[in-house]
Amino acid sequence: MRKGVYILPNLITAAGIFAGFYVIIAATDGHYERAAWFILVAAIFDGLDGKVARLTGTSSKFGVELDSLADVISFGVAPGVLLYLWALRPFGKLGWLAAFLYVICGALRLARFNVQVSTVESRRFVGIPIPAAACIVATCVLLFYELGGTGTIKMF
Repeated sequence: MRKGVYILPNLITAAGIFAGFYVIIAATDGHYERAAWFILVAAIFDGLDGKVARLTGTSSKFGVELDSLADVISFGVAPGVLLYLWALRPFGKLGWLAAFLYVICGALRLARFNVQVSTVESRRFVGIPIPAAACIVATCVLLFYELGGTGTIKMF
């Protein structure tokens, strides 16, 4: 197999990391709806990278590790930042603590999955997968705007 094929799944993973990074940039700039869409874009890349690796016979330990790092960025840190800036900032320290709790729970869930991947039946999940949790966050933000919300969530 040619070397170029080996890089393809990792390029797709890198695109997912870019999408996650862009979520943080967009949220920081106050573009919460755009940030939510890019979480969903990251989810598409996350679904594609492994499929492409298996289709091309280029699965690797490096790719698995890169994918896990991408998941922490795109589905842990990025949605955590979005949640904080969009809805939790009015709560001050409690708000950023809640956002951090989302991030650390996602990272712990992912680490647990990575350690147990060979011992747990592949069709069953323990807990909610981190990409699914991030898609729930994104859907809530998008639904807020679809229903006529503007700006950020206001407390009272």
